[in-house]
Amino acid sequence: MDTLLPVMLLKGLIVLPNQEVKIDLNNNLSKEIAKLAVKDYNRHILVITPHNQVEESPEVADLPFVGTLCKIKSRIELPNGNVRITLKGIHRVKIISFQNSPVNEDILEALTTNIELPKFDDVEEKAVIKKLNEIVKEYVASSNHISNSILNNIKVIDDLSLLTDTICSFMPMPFVKKLAYVEEINAMYRARNLLKDIKVEIEVLKLDQKIEKELENSLEASQKEFILREKVKILEHELGDSTDNITQGYYEELEKLKLAKSVHDKILHEIKKLEYTNDLSPESAMIRNYLEWILSLPWHKETFENNNLEDIKKKLDERHYGLDAIKTRILEYVALKNNNQDITSPIICLVGPPGVGKTTIAKEIASALNRKFYKISVGGLNDSSELMGHRRTYMGSNPGKIIQGLKKCGSKNPVFLIDEIDKLTINSKDDPASVLLDILDKEQNSEFIDNYIEEAFDLSRVFFILTANNDADIPLALRDRLEIIYLSSYTNYEKLDIAKKYLIPRILLENKINNKIISISDEMLLYLISAYTEEAGVRDLYRNLEKLIRKLVLLGKVSERTKISKVRLKEYLGIPKYDMLENKGEYVVGKVNALAVTSGGGDIIPIEACIFEGKGEFTITGMLGKVMEESTKVALSYIKSHQKNFNLKDFYFNIKDIHLHFLEAAVKKDGPSAGVAITTSILSLILNKSVSSNIAFTGEISLNGDILKVGGIKEKIIGAFNHDVTTIYIPYLNELDLEEVPSKIKEKLDIHLVKNYKEIYEDLFL
Repeated sequence: MDTLLPVMLLKGLIVLPNQEVKIDLNNNLSKEIAKLAVKDYNRHILVITPHNQVEESPEVADLPFVGTLCKIKSRIELPNGNVRITLKGIHRVKIISFQNSPVNEDILEALTTNIELPKFDDVEEKAVIKKLNEIVKEYVASSNHISNSILNNIKVIDDLSLLTDTICSFMPMPFVKKLAYVEEINAMYRARNLLKDIKVEIEVLKLDQKIEKELENSLEASQKEFILREKVKILEHELGDSTDNITQGYYEELEKLKLAKSVHDKILHEIKKLEYTNDLSPESAMIRNYLEWILSLPWHKETFENNNLEDIKKKLDERHYGLDAIKTRILEYVALKNNNQDITSPIICLVGPPGVGKTTIAKEIASALNRKFYKISVGGLNDSSELMGHRRTYMGSNPGKIIQGLKKCGSKNPVFLIDEIDKLTINSKDDPASVLLDILDKEQNSEFIDNYIEEAFDLSRVFFILTANNDADIPLALRDRLEIIYLSSYTNYEKLDIAKKYLIPRILLENKINNKIISISDEMLLYLISAYTEEAGVRDLYRNLEKLIRKLVLLGKVSERTKISKVRLKEYLGIPKYDMLENKGEYVVGKVNALAVTSGGGDIIPIEACIFEGKGEFTITGMLGKVMEESTKVALSYIKSHQKNFNLKDFYFNIKDIHLHFLEAAVKKDGPSAGVAITTSILSLILNKSVSSNIAFTGEISLNGDILKVGGIKEKIIGAFNHDVTTIYIPYLNELDLEEVPSKIKEKLDIHLVKNYKEIYEDLFL
């Protein structure tokens, strides 16, 4: 069967079938190829070694037409920016043709097909296998550089093709010859060539040993001693301090730390092991790396925490508008700690739409408390070892992000921001969320053990702050350990204050621009907010203000004060992207506004309906989820069962088709809270009575017309306010949720609390 695979060109390295190699990728193209293979090709990749190792960009015609199909067993992003992958050769494949990848033109893809291997006579195959085992045994006995363990590996192999590939992988033969073995499909030919090549290598080894012995005998004892001593001096000079000096430094650092006996004994054991380990051994580097990590951790170091409540409040208010809930919680923590120094830091999760200041407030909390700050982003993380570290048995292993952050901060009481906690990736192989349970549980994190450090470290002094856009996506067990604080969207008037007091002064200060460069009225700022941004936070607003000021500087208007008007906004920022006032006060039959909560905060979703002659079919479109589809059916059933109450005696559903469409069809929508809006849209259509675009609805509807409680009321009302809605209908059961809505918004909205749909029907259609 023909298969399309991404191609990785390896220079100076050959991967044979059934061979496993580790490669560090340091260029962007190789990283992209590996990433593409993992994402779209089930971790499969075609490895090709070009014939010409000097050519930087070999032509396709110069590439071999036999390659090794490999599987990426693991992919690790290293701290230095490189990506380490482990490749496992599977089998040879024949390359039919090459082409550029549609994803990235720089990536080469190959259309491959499996190679049908020739069959051999059983007696001949067994004889060749036996002969190969004998000659390899003779070669290993003659060589001092190859381990006897090779013999145990090959003696159990009864497949000629697998045996030849295994022998090729450890034989020290020239690169060109090994490349020829890769391209040779016939295992019998490979075996016969191997017999010849190994025989030649054995003869070369014998001759080399003979020459070396003669040279040794020719040197006098004094000459050998002189040469050896000079070599030792050169090696010590190249390596720097001797092992004795290094271990002495470790002993001194250990005595300064005053650690618990178990940790002290563990480090002492490692230092003594280093003393007896050869400097040239790979284990020596592993022990030194471990000692550098464990001795540099802040076992007892803490920064002195600011406990002045007025100073903390002032610093938080200077940089952030609003966010009263989190600011109050920080002040409560400091007040409690002033009474009891042993109190542990809370584990807070800030939940809110993008751009409302979750990440930046965490930085300011660290600054106000005089603590170090470290950010860990776990969005898309699917490897728990990134948090818990790798076992020391692996080459290149390192501690996890928690221990790395503590070392970088140099104190055991920093503020740790764990960002995008709701975007953790959980798969069948790994569950990083479960690892976070140990890290964030107050009852357990005082004995946190990193896989690399292997000794308990106290995390109870760390102030953990997590962020998420949607708390429903946080795993339940993890959410139970968090103190969740909700940050709501900003109203347009709040964005106005933020722009005047924070964003514009910050842009001018960062770019060292005279603060008299721009004159923009509140009216123009509100117009910019509504016409050029549509967001819960202020990121897009900041970008537009930055662009506006850049244009003024580019046009040389630094020395004069420029008054901003709608004409200038259009000239500098382009045509408006959004026009909130376009449909204000519009009356359209069958068109109704539903209130919704998205990852970007509260929003309005218009619903349209039309009716035509048919067979009683009901069509719904707009990329709806299963729950919302069921809401449409409930709404229709409710209307049909109450035809008399709605004066629909003369309307026959069995000869009419109804089509219900939710606008912004590219955005997926789900949830039961649009039931009231759906019912209103259908009734408006059938009764031929329009509903004002200034009205919006939210609430789940039952088959009896009861309006049930829904979530996200605060966000929905703020979204309605920002979209110039003047009247909203919400469930009576959500009355208590109105206490969270700012009073300035409630004063400007006509909010109707309804228990049954009859109340809405009487308001709108009677």
